[in-house]
Amino acid sequence: MSALLGSAFIVVLVIVAISLFLHFVPLGLWISALAAGVNVGIFTLVGMRLRRVPPSSIVLPLIKANKAGLDVNVNQLEAHYLAGGDVDKVIDALIAAHRAEIPLPFARSAAIDLAGRNVLEAVQMSVNPKVIETPLVSAVAKNGIELKVKARVTVRANLDRLVGGAGEATIIARVGEGIITTVGSTDDHRDVLANPDYISRTVLSKGLDSGTAFEILSIDIADVDVGRNIGAELMTDQAEAEKRIAQAKAEERRAMAVAQEQEMRAFTQEMQAKVVEAQADVPKALAIALKEGRIGVMDYYNMNNVLADTQMRETISKAGPIETTVESKTDEPKNR
Repeated sequence: MSALLGSAFIVVLVIVAISLFLHFVPLGLWISALAAGVNVGIFTLVGMRLRRVPPSSIVLPLIKANKAGLDVNVNQLEAHYLAGGDVDKVIDALIAAHRAEIPLPFARSAAIDLAGRNVLEAVQMSVNPKVIETPLVSAVAKNGIELKVKARVTVRANLDRLVGGAGEATIIARVGEGIITTVGSTDDHRDVLANPDYISRTVLSKGLDSGTAFEILSIDIADVDVGRNIGAELMTDQAEAEKRIAQAKAEERRAMAVAQEQEMRAFTQEMQAKVVEAQADVPKALAIALKEGRIGVMDYYNMNNVLADTQMRETISKAGPIETTVESKTDEPKNR
């Protein structure tokens, strides 16, 4: 019984040992590499396991690169994997560049991949240029007419400037700025409608791809539409604003005039009240003057006569001139 248990334990140990050996020593990949003519040592594969690098992620791309005639080694691929790169995509990009006869070293390809760009897509764009369509760009000519322009920009990836170069958004912004500048410098919008290629030539000559990851091959105007009369609208808005300012100033002057009129009316009423008050004191002052003998009775009567005469003259002057009619009598002829 103990012999059977010992034999079973030995079998289990052998199975565990074989499993651990096959886990750390990928014999299948080693055999595939030997069959493909790729020199990868068994201890190198074990070292990948210890460094937590999947051997298949290194060996299979290495086999593919070797068959394509690329000069890469295990250390380069493993270092790129440990740096967080996509080894398989880098090898595919190198193969595509090699087939298209585009000079692309492994170091540059790895740098492009680590920079977060799709290196395979960049190589494909270098072979097959991409068309970027700009949004509708609104520009105003010197005569005040708005033009709505849409352009298509054909670009090719520049592998030398792909690391650190600006992307598609910068290309679109620069082309839009060039369209606005070109249309804005045109005296008449009809010149642009007659020659849309004038925009293309002017914008393309500005070197808009400087500092970007692309090379602009052509700029084609896809559509040009006439928009609003911005100049007339601005003049109308200006006139309306000036009208409101004038109305506000007129209202201010009217309010000041009303306030001044009310002030004068209050002043007049105050003066009239003082005159009435003074007139009420006149009989009292005359009585005191007569009593004290400062004026005589005849002086008082003379003053009343003067006042009556003045009142009569004022009445006559308000009534107007008196019209008199003179009747003329014609003498009858004498009989002789």
